[in-house]
Amino acid sequence: MPDTTTETRAAPGPPPHSDLAQLAVDTANDARDFTGAIRDIAAGVATDAAIPLLLLVISQLQVTGARLGAIQDVLPDERFEPDPGPDKDHDALRVSLANVFEGIDDYADIVDPLTSVELGRGALSDDLAGIVAALDHGLAHFDRGRPVEAMWWWQFSYLSEWGVRAAAVLRVVLTILSHLRMDADEDTVADAEFDALHP
Repeated sequence: MPDTTTETRAAPGPPPHSDLAQLAVDTANDARDFTGAIRDIAAGVATDAAIPLLLLVISQLQVTGARLGAIQDVLPDERFEPDPGPDKDHDALRVSLANVFEGIDDYADIVDPLTSVELGRGALSDDLAGIVAALDHGLAHFDRGRPVEAMWWWQFSYLSEWGVRAAAVLRVVLTILSHLRMDADEDTVADAEFDALHP
């Protein structure tokens, strides 16, 4: 007679077709799209379109992050984080981004709008390189067959750091675009208004 007292333990991680497994795949794809786009911007690909492209990719990443923040806490399979391998060096990326955004890289930032009005310094290059580093770290887990660990890391790092940094980047980029599109010489605006009213 077979022993029915033996506890059957499920393999770690979500079933291949579970919602969490699919969300991990979707998040990995979004992370690759974002990190690839930021590296292209840093490399000077389509420099004239860097700000509009950044608006698009940072907005899309906000949707990815919102999904991570909205789901219940993801618990890793192990008590301690497995070694995902050596982290990529993001210093060169940060420097390249600073060169691309020279003159508009630095901005004023409110450290914690809920607890104080303390102002700090922010930089697009720092924020974007930090976001890429966090996403790369999760991708390292995902590519090693640890989707739950990847989701845990992406969720944790989103709530603790890169979600706020992505929101700051989005606000700065919108401000930059607003100045580029809306600021105009008063005489030029007046002439345009006159021409529009007196065809």
